[in-house]
Amino acid sequence: MRVDAAELDLGRFLRHGDRIVMGQACGEPTTLVEALIEQGRGIGGLSVFIATSFSGLLGPKTADAFTLSSMGAIGALRATAREHRLGVIPCHVSQVGPMIEAGIIGCDAAFVQVSPADADGNHSFGLISDHVKAAVSRARVVIAEVNEQVPFTRGELLPAAEIDCAVHVSRPPVEVPPARIGAADEAMARHAAVYIEDGAVLQTGVGAVPDAILRLLHDRRDLGVHSGMLGDGLVELVEAGVVTNARKPIDRGVSINGALIGTRRLYEFADRNPLIRMCATSYTHDPGVLARLDGLVSVNSAVEVDLTGQVNAEQSGPVYLGGTGGQVDFVRAGARSPGGRAIIALPATARGGAVSRITAALSGPVTTARSEVDVIVTEFGAAELKGRTLAERTRRLIAIAHPDFQEDLAREAHAIQRRGF
Repeated sequence: MRVDAAELDLGRFLRHGDRIVMGQACGEPTTLVEALIEQGRGIGGLSVFIATSFSGLLGPKTADAFTLSSMGAIGALRATAREHRLGVIPCHVSQVGPMIEAGIIGCDAAFVQVSPADADGNHSFGLISDHVKAAVSRARVVIAEVNEQVPFTRGELLPAAEIDCAVHVSRPPVEVPPARIGAADEAMARHAAVYIEDGAVLQTGVGAVPDAILRLLHDRRDLGVHSGMLGDGLVELVEAGVVTNARKPIDRGVSINGALIGTRRLYEFADRNPLIRMCATSYTHDPGVLARLDGLVSVNSAVEVDLTGQVNAEQSGPVYLGGTGGQVDFVRAGARSPGGRAIIALPATARGGAVSRITAALSGPVTTARSEVDVIVTEFGAAELKGRTLAERTRRLIAIAHPDFQEDLAREAHAIQRRGF
């Protein structure tokens, strides 16, 4: 059924108590979200799962229309978590699709954003591939926002016959502008870029540090990409001939990705581009697939790291800031890849320099275990931890902490250095 956005009556498709899984990030179907905010209370008992959100629509004001859950407080969801209106499901990105398929994350309705159909009547999922296909396969009802401004990307397709309600719109999809790169970001990028050699396969997130790293790679040759998300920085490296994917043992010549998170420049570049393939997390994060990638270098972020190498990427005291995401999947893969590395990059301090992010004890959960950690980078250097004793780890991490906190950290580390654990 095709309807105009102004005539959409969700009550025709949804039932009281339905569980909805949304397309996320820049693939968020904003027209459907707006309709749900307006009409959800009248339907009643609705719940929504969305992995990340950058639209700003899913804030505390939605609480009367539906309850909201996610795998973390990423993007605009941070404000919702701060108001205690977000249910957080701790899980790896790679677990979301299987949990939807198994019914653990309920999915009575799938809300997705897609491109216009091709000549064969197939829509592209456009900017997101991760777990949307799993949601569509599980849902009783599929409502698709068919957006004329969404690129047709190579990867999994959605046949028009599988859509129960197609809402046709033409509006700019959500954009995430490049972050402002500061001096600390540039310093971290310089330390991290040392580990990226010709022919390396990159996994990065989006943000100031990944963007700063990518800017330093223009003298590299034949880099590859296999990542859960990509930003605008990819475009420059492909156009400069730096990213060719020519040396990858699998998917040669193609950048593998699960989410495009950037601006119109990235979206236009990806439209019908055979050099980019959008894949579900069952491929992008699969251990067997990642094990076939030599030279895999993963770059991820953290809230804090303790003196033994435990990584917290989720919570600072009572404030939920991030999520598990795909960090563990790629840290494990990068650290085990022949010629590869797994980098966790974070500023040495927070709150304007008042708090050290290299800390004696974490203020939140352990996202990545110390047994998985490889390299920690701050603006003051890189600490290689893999294969190092706990005592040696404390010395290396103190060396890359902010100088103002090194004396206190050395005092805290004394017991570990004396005992050996």
